[in-house]
Amino acid sequence: MECLIGIRGKDFVLMAGDSVAGRSVVAMKKDHDKMYQLSNRLLMAACGEGGDTVQFAEYIAKNIQLYRMRNGYDLSTKAAASFTRRNLADYLRSSTPYFVNLLIGGYDDSDGADLYYMDYLGSMVKLPFGVHGYGSFFVLSVMDRYYKEDMTRDEALVLLQRCIDEIHERFIINLNSFKVKIVDKEGIHVMKDLRPTTKPPEETPGTQSMDIV
Repeated sequence: MECLIGIRGKDFVLMAGDSVAGRSVVAMKKDHDKMYQLSNRLLMAACGEGGDTVQFAEYIAKNIQLYRMRNGYDLSTKAAASFTRRNLADYLRSSTPYFVNLLIGGYDDSDGADLYYMDYLGSMVKLPFGVHGYGSFFVLSVMDRYYKEDMTRDEALVLLQRCIDEIHERFIINLNSFKVKIVDKEGIHVMKDLRPTTKPPEETPGTQSMDIV
């Protein structure tokens, strides 16, 4: 019942994930961060089985850090996504597969801002925007309608708020808070958590509200 959202802008990638950590019908906590920093300008959002997401994300992050220590420079976004996809595909063919869905966003000097979408089967594609989880049933149509190339940060945040409002309005599960981060040439920026916009209840035509004393 999770939801991850990624939006590529003009020179940045905006990523968001719901903050609910749940199991079965129980919400264990509501301040869980599902995004992991892989390098100074590389971010990965993961959803799926609780143990798999943490273990696989930490494994990828440590190996990317090891690459930087050995070679003196960071992997590009494309190279990091390919490395992650290869490991996910290899584990899928072993006795210990990882059931995780990923969004990888980053910025490098040669290619600029990039966003990659990856599922637990090892499929990967570069996209202008991507959504994982049940929220995608409601959000992808909003993205198709309002996304445009070279969006500014403010425009991307407005689009993200539209998506969160749509999830809150249509989805039966209450995802009432999303953690938001932006990746650009300056690094990773943690933004204020976004919540659904409250709307006043609509009155039925022909009726009037009454004050009860």
